[in-house]
Amino acid sequence: MKKLSGKVAIVTGAWRGIGAATARVLAQHGAQVVLTDLADGVHETAEKNRKDGLNAVAFKMDVTRTDQVSQVVREVLSKFRRIDILVNNAGTYPRGNIVEMSDEFLRQMFDVNVFGMFRCARAVLPAMMKQRYGKIVNMSSVTGSMVADASGGQTAYAATKAAVSGFTVALALEVAQYSINVNCICPGHIDTPGGREQTSKPGYPDESMEALGRTIPLCRLGTPEEVGELVAFLASDESSYLTGTHIVIDGGNILQETYRGPYTPQ
Repeated sequence: MKKLSGKVAIVTGAWRGIGAATARVLAQHGAQVVLTDLADGVHETAEKNRKDGLNAVAFKMDVTRTDQVSQVVREVLSKFRRIDILVNNAGTYPRGNIVEMSDEFLRQMFDVNVFGMFRCARAVLPAMMKQRYGKIVNMSSVTGSMVADASGGQTAYAATKAAVSGFTVALALEVAQYSINVNCICPGHIDTPGGREQTSKPGYPDESMEALGRTIPLCRLGTPEEVGELVAFLASDESSYLTGTHIVIDGGNILQETYRGPYTPQ
Protein backbone atom coordinates (compact mmCIF):
# COMPACT_ATOMS: atom_id res chain seq x y z
CA MET A 1 0.00 0.00 0.00
CA LYS A 2 1.26 3.47 -0.87
CA LYS A 3 1.96 5.73 2.10
CA LEU A 4 -0.80 8.23 1.29
CA SER A 5 -3.46 5.76 0.12
CA GLY A 6 -6.90 6.80 1.30
CA LYS A 7 -5.82 10.34 2.17
CA VAL A 8 -7.42 13.47 0.74
CA ALA A 9 -5.10 16.41 0.14
CA ILE A 10 -5.73 20.03 -0.83
CA VAL A 11 -2.85 21.88 -2.47
CA THR A 12 -3.12 25.63 -3.05
CA GLY A 13 -1.20 27.40 -5.78
CA ALA A 14 -1.14 24.14 -7.73
CA TRP A 15 -1.21 25.38 -11.32
CA ARG A 16 2.55 25.10 -11.86
CA GLY A 17 5.92 25.09 -10.13
CA ILE A 18 6.23 23.71 -6.62
CA GLY A 19 2.46 23.46 -6.18
CA ALA A 20 1.90 21.40 -9.33
CA ALA A 21 4.86 19.14 -8.58
CA THR A 22 3.70 18.64 -5.00
CA ALA A 23 0.19 17.72 -6.09
CA ARG A 24 1.57 15.17 -8.54
CA VAL A 25 3.95 13.64 -5.98
CA LEU A 26 1.15 13.31 -3.40
CA ALA A 27 -1.05 11.63 -5.99
CA GLN A 28 1.80 9.27 -6.95
CA HIS A 29 1.98 8.27 -3.30
CA GLY A 30 -1.70 7.35 -3.38
CA ALA A 31 -3.54 10.48 -2.25
CA GLN A 32 -6.70 11.88 -3.76
CA VAL A 33 -5.46 15.37 -4.56
CA VAL A 34 -7.48 18.55 -4.91
CA LEU A 35 -5.56 21.19 -6.85
CA THR A 36 -6.58 24.81 -6.35
CA ASP A 37 -5.31 28.00 -7.95
CA LEU A 38 -6.41 31.42 -9.07
CA ALA A 39 -5.28 30.56 -12.62
CA ASP A 40 -7.56 28.66 -15.00
CA GLY A 41 -4.58 26.49 -15.94
CA VAL A 42 -5.04 24.47 -12.75
CA HIS A 43 -7.72 22.45 -14.55
CA GLU A 44 -5.26 21.46 -17.26
CA THR A 45 -2.70 20.49 -14.63
CA ALA A 46 -5.22 18.21 -12.93
CA GLU A 47 -6.25 16.72 -16.27
CA LYS A 48 -2.63 15.79 -17.03
CA ASN A 49 -2.49 13.92 -13.73
CA ARG A 50 -5.73 12.08 -14.46
CA LYS A 51 -4.45 11.03 -17.89
CA ASP A 52 -1.52 9.43 -16.07
CA GLY A 53 -3.88 7.45 -13.87
CA LEU A 54 -3.60 9.69 -10.81
CA ASN A 55 -6.48 10.85 -8.63
CA ALA A 56 -6.78 14.59 -9.11
CA VAL A 57 -9.52 17.19 -9.33
CA ALA A 58 -9.21 20.96 -9.63
CA PHE A 59 -11.01 24.05 -8.37
CA LYS A 60 -10.35 27.64 -9.28
CA MET A 61 -9.89 29.38 -5.94
CA ASP A 62 -8.59 32.72 -4.74
CA VAL A 63 -7.05 32.35 -1.26
CA THR A 64 -7.82 36.03 -0.57
CA ARG A 65 -11.55 35.24 -0.81
CA THR A 66 -12.99 33.65 2.33
CA ASP A 67 -16.16 32.69 0.47
CA GLN A 68 -14.24 30.81 -2.23
CA VAL A 69 -12.05 28.98 0.27
CA SER A 70 -15.09 27.94 2.32
CA GLN A 71 -16.97 26.79 -0.78
CA VAL A 72 -14.11 24.61 -2.02
CA VAL A 73 -13.71 22.98 1.40
CA ARG A 74 -17.45 22.27 1.54
CA GLU A 75 -17.35 20.67 -1.91
CA VAL A 76 -14.32 18.56 -1.03
CA LEU A 77 -15.98 17.31 2.15
CA SER A 78 -19.20 16.59 0.26
CA LYS A 79 -17.36 14.59 -2.39
CA PHE A 80 -14.66 12.82 -0.36
CA ARG A 81 -16.05 12.98 3.21
CA ARG A 82 -12.73 14.00 4.76
CA ILE A 83 -9.67 16.23 4.45
CA ASP A 84 -6.38 14.81 5.70
CA ILE A 85 -3.75 17.11 4.22
CA LEU A 86 -3.53 20.82 3.50
CA VAL A 87 -0.53 22.19 1.62
CA ASN A 88 -0.52 25.98 1.93
CA ASN A 89 1.57 26.77 -1.12
CA ALA A 90 -0.17 29.74 -2.79
CA GLY A 91 2.04 32.80 -2.76
CA THR A 92 3.15 35.89 -4.61
CA TYR A 93 6.68 37.19 -5.10
CA PRO A 94 6.81 40.74 -6.46
CA ARG A 95 9.85 42.84 -5.58
CA GLY A 96 9.52 46.40 -4.38
CA ASN A 97 11.71 49.08 -2.89
CA ILE A 98 10.31 50.00 0.52
CA VAL A 99 10.33 53.77 -0.07
CA GLU A 100 8.26 53.29 -3.23
CA MET A 101 5.98 50.59 -1.83
CA SER A 102 2.27 51.44 -1.71
CA ASP A 103 -0.08 50.32 1.02
CA GLU A 104 -1.99 48.34 -1.60
CA PHE A 105 1.18 46.47 -2.63
CA LEU A 106 1.85 45.60 1.00
CA ARG A 107 -1.74 44.56 1.72
CA GLN A 108 -1.86 42.32 -1.36
CA MET A 109 1.39 40.60 -0.43
CA PHE A 110 0.18 39.81 3.09
CA ASP A 111 -3.33 38.93 1.92
CA VAL A 112 -1.98 36.14 -0.30
CA ASN A 113 1.14 34.94 1.52
CA VAL A 114 -0.10 35.12 5.11
CA PHE A 115 -3.84 35.67 5.43
CA GLY A 116 -4.48 33.13 2.67
CA MET A 117 -2.87 30.47 4.85
CA PHE A 118 -5.02 31.54 7.80
CA ARG A 119 -8.17 31.26 5.69
CA CYS A 120 -7.33 27.81 4.35
CA ALA A 121 -6.24 26.41 7.72
CA ARG A 122 -9.32 27.86 9.40
CA ALA A 123 -11.55 26.25 6.79
CA VAL A 124 -10.11 22.71 7.00
CA LEU A 125 -9.40 22.50 10.72
CA PRO A 126 -12.96 21.70 11.90
CA ALA A 127 -12.91 18.52 9.77
CA MET A 128 -9.40 17.61 10.89
CA MET A 129 -10.25 18.22 14.54
CA LYS A 130 -13.39 16.10 14.25
CA GLN A 131 -11.48 13.18 12.72
CA ARG A 132 -8.58 13.83 15.13
CA TYR A 133 -6.09 13.64 12.32
CA GLY A 134 -4.52 16.08 9.93
CA LYS A 135 -1.34 17.30 8.29
CA ILE A 136 -0.77 20.95 7.43
CA VAL A 137 2.33 21.92 5.49
CA ASN A 138 3.03 25.63 5.07
CA MET A 139 5.37 26.84 2.36
CA SER A 140 7.71 29.52 3.68
CA SER A 141 11.17 30.42 2.37
CA VAL A 142 14.72 30.79 3.58
CA THR A 143 14.23 34.47 2.72
CA GLY A 144 12.75 36.26 5.68
CA SER A 145 12.60 33.31 8.02
CA MET A 146 16.38 32.81 8.06
CA VAL A 147 18.31 35.05 5.67
CA ALA A 148 17.78 38.12 3.50
CA ASP A 149 18.52 38.51 -0.19
CA ALA A 150 21.39 40.95 -0.71
CA SER A 151 19.91 42.06 -4.04
CA GLY A 152 17.19 43.94 -2.16
CA GLY A 153 13.55 44.64 -2.92
CA GLN A 154 12.27 41.89 -0.67
CA THR A 155 11.24 43.60 2.56
CA ALA A 156 7.54 42.81 2.12
CA TYR A 157 8.13 39.26 0.88
CA ALA A 158 10.60 38.54 3.69
CA ALA A 159 8.15 39.87 6.27
CA THR A 160 5.37 37.60 4.98
CA LYS A 161 7.57 34.52 5.08
CA ALA A 162 8.75 35.33 8.61
CA ALA A 163 5.07 35.56 9.53
CA VAL A 164 4.44 32.11 8.02
CA SER A 165 7.13 30.66 10.24
CA GLY A 166 5.57 32.18 13.35
CA PHE A 167 2.11 31.05 12.28
CA THR A 168 3.38 27.49 11.86
CA VAL A 169 4.81 27.26 15.38
CA ALA A 170 1.78 28.78 17.08
CA LEU A 171 -0.73 26.70 15.10
CA ALA A 172 1.23 23.50 15.76
CA LEU A 173 0.85 24.05 19.50
CA GLU A 174 -2.80 25.01 19.20
CA VAL A 175 -3.91 21.86 17.37
CA ALA A 176 -1.46 19.25 18.67
CA GLN A 177 -4.09 17.90 21.08
CA TYR A 178 -6.12 16.82 18.04
CA SER A 179 -3.21 14.81 16.55
CA ILE A 180 -2.78 17.40 13.83
CA ASN A 181 0.78 18.05 12.67
CA VAL A 182 1.75 21.48 11.34
CA ASN A 183 5.14 21.99 9.74
CA CYS A 184 6.86 24.46 7.49
CA ILE A 185 9.16 24.04 4.49
CA CYS A 186 11.71 26.74 3.67
CA PRO A 187 12.90 26.31 0.07
CA GLY A 188 15.92 28.08 -1.31
CA HIS A 189 16.52 28.46 -5.04
CA ILE A 190 14.18 26.05 -6.84
CA ASP A 191 13.99 25.80 -10.62
CA THR A 192 10.41 26.90 -11.29
CA PRO A 193 8.70 28.88 -14.06
CA GLY A 194 8.17 31.72 -11.60
CA GLY A 195 11.84 31.71 -10.67
CA ARG A 196 12.88 31.90 -14.30
CA GLU A 197 10.49 34.78 -14.87
CA GLN A 198 12.08 36.66 -11.97
CA THR A 199 15.63 36.20 -13.24
CA SER A 200 14.64 37.38 -16.71
CA LYS A 201 13.53 40.79 -15.44
CA PRO A 202 15.82 43.79 -16.00
CA GLY A 203 18.06 44.60 -13.08
CA TYR A 204 18.00 41.15 -11.53
CA PRO A 205 21.55 40.30 -10.37
CA ASP A 206 21.64 36.85 -11.99
CA GLU A 207 21.09 36.59 -15.71
CA SER A 208 20.21 32.91 -15.64
CA MET A 209 18.98 30.25 -13.27
CA GLU A 210 21.93 28.11 -14.29
CA ALA A 211 24.39 30.79 -13.17
CA LEU A 212 22.52 31.05 -9.90
CA GLY A 213 22.75 27.29 -9.42
CA ARG A 214 26.52 27.36 -9.75
CA THR A 215 26.76 29.59 -6.67
CA ILE A 216 25.10 26.97 -4.44
CA PRO A 217 27.27 24.46 -2.52
CA LEU A 218 25.61 21.51 -4.27
CA CYS A 219 26.24 23.34 -7.56
CA ARG A 220 22.69 23.15 -8.82
CA LEU A 221 19.18 24.39 -8.28
CA GLY A 222 16.60 22.31 -6.47
CA THR A 223 13.68 20.79 -8.36
CA PRO A 224 10.00 21.23 -7.55
CA GLU A 225 9.73 17.43 -7.30
CA GLU A 226 12.31 17.38 -4.51
CA VAL A 227 10.20 19.84 -2.56
CA GLY A 228 7.15 17.71 -3.34
CA GLU A 229 8.79 14.62 -1.88
CA LEU A 230 9.55 16.53 1.32
CA VAL A 231 5.90 17.58 1.49
CA ALA A 232 4.88 13.94 1.01
CA PHE A 233 7.05 12.93 3.97
CA LEU A 234 5.47 15.61 6.18
CA ALA A 235 2.01 14.61 4.95
CA SER A 236 2.54 10.95 5.80
CA ASP A 237 2.54 9.02 9.05
CA GLU A 238 6.32 8.74 8.73
CA SER A 239 6.44 12.23 10.27
CA SER A 240 3.85 11.60 13.01
CA TYR A 241 6.18 12.84 15.80
CA LEU A 242 7.22 15.96 13.92
CA THR A 243 5.34 19.22 14.44
CA GLY A 244 6.15 22.92 14.58
CA THR A 245 9.36 22.42 12.62
CA HIS A 246 10.98 24.42 9.82
CA ILE A 247 12.79 22.28 7.28
CA VAL A 248 15.24 23.95 4.92
CA ILE A 249 15.71 22.57 1.40
CA ASP A 250 18.26 24.79 -0.31
CA GLY A 251 21.34 22.80 -1.33
CA GLY A 252 23.30 24.16 1.63
CA ASN A 253 22.97 27.78 0.54
CA ILE A 254 22.13 29.33 3.90
CA LEU A 255 25.16 27.61 5.42
CA GLN A 256 27.51 29.66 3.27
CA GLU A 257 25.48 32.83 3.78
CA THR A 258 25.53 32.29 7.54
CA TYR A 259 29.10 31.18 8.07
CA ARG A 260 31.50 32.16 5.33
CA GLY A 261 30.03 34.29 2.59
CA PRO A 262 29.28 33.40 -1.04
CA TYR A 263 30.40 30.02 -2.27
CA THR A 264 32.99 29.96 -5.04
CA PRO A 265 33.13 26.68 -7.00
CA GLN A 266 36.64 25.28 -7.41
